[in-house]
Amino acid sequence: MPETVKVLGQTSPAAGVLSGLYEVPGFASCTVSSIVICNRGDVDGSFRVAVAIGGADDSPEQYLYYDQMVEKRATFVATIGITLGSADVLRVQAGTSDVSFNLFGIEVA
Repeated sequence: MPETVKVLGQTSPAAGVLSGLYEVPGFASCTVSSIVICNRGDVDGSFRVAVAIGGADDSPEQYLYYDQMVEKRATFVATIGITLGSADVLRVQAGTSDVSFNLFGIEVA
């Protein structure tokens, strides 16, 4: 099975909107090495990160981070090492519109 080291996803969603950052393609799996959250704004902000198995509807048990604070003009890095299967979705939400998310890992097809 070929492995591809890559940027899995990037987004800067609207404030308060739960958005898909990455969905594992069919017949693939993935190891997430890190997620980087950057607050580009001039006020402190917050973020959420959730993993939906098979793209399931949003529910409380999916959250890895919930209203985690990130200071203004600062970056939060999580070296996380989680594995995702086919159709799993990593979702993010920001408390302000000045937050960017970058996801890095290895995709196995």
